[in-house]
Amino acid sequence: MTERREVEVEMAGGVLTATMSDDENRNALSPGLVQGLREAVARGNADASIRVIVITNIGSTFCAGANLKQRSQAKEVNKPDEEGSTSGGLTELFSEIQASQTPVVAKIAGHVMGGGNGLAAVCDISVASEEAKFGFTEVRLGVIPAMISVVCLPKMRHGDAMELFLRGNRIPAARAAELGLINRAVPAEALDSEISEIVSDLCKGSPNALGLAKTLLFEVPKRTQAEAFDWTTALSNELFAGDEAKAGMKAFIERRPAPWVQGPGVSEQD
Repeated sequence: MTERREVEVEMAGGVLTATMSDDENRNALSPGLVQGLREAVARGNADASIRVIVITNIGSTFCAGANLKQRSQAKEVNKPDEEGSTSGGLTELFSEIQASQTPVVAKIAGHVMGGGNGLAAVCDISVASEEAKFGFTEVRLGVIPAMISVVCLPKMRHGDAMELFLRGNRIPAARAAELGLINRAVPAEALDSEISEIVSDLCKGSPNALGLAKTLLFEVPKRTQAEAFDWTTALSNELFAGDEAKAGMKAFIERRPAPWVQGPGVSEQD
């Protein structure tokens, strides 16, 4: 009997694809599925040949949030796991995606409920099928979107988040994009090509610059304007003096691809 894997990992053309495959449980955030995603993110960052990590799903649900069967049967819901976490590894997964120097793209080919919104929001670029529905349904179960609020609230207006958190209703993917929860929604038949175009663009960026571009988004808002200018000036000078920038500028002047450009369909600079 073959052991069922909750996350299937495939690597090809510089892209690591982590597919949530627990369709039976609607890809609920069980400890096994969360651990599978954490391992995929770690693997994508440890392998220099991997330029992009894509998280996607099989079945009609991208992620249903908490595994309610497991949570309802748990006798000690706050008991720490082997790593000392009481979140089932979810907060660690979110932090690891944010810290990932390899860009993480969510290809959302199904509905997103509860904690699944956190996974959709925390990825660097998230695109959903227009057929997908999104919903913060926690209040209808007697709980709240607690941990996921940490990664969802920075992307949403206060009033929009208030309505969604309190009503617990479902909204179309296009509305989720309008609210900033994801980047955009596209027709189901266009999802593959949209993700391919995003991956192709990401593969044109230098690995070091991509990671530091992410760092800007988290670090600059924490600082005063004066501190931010000092820090970014030093960082910019350091990068311009680095090997990647020298190679990239030389390639640009010579009108040829930079040495790091790779991936399916990538053959020239834009």
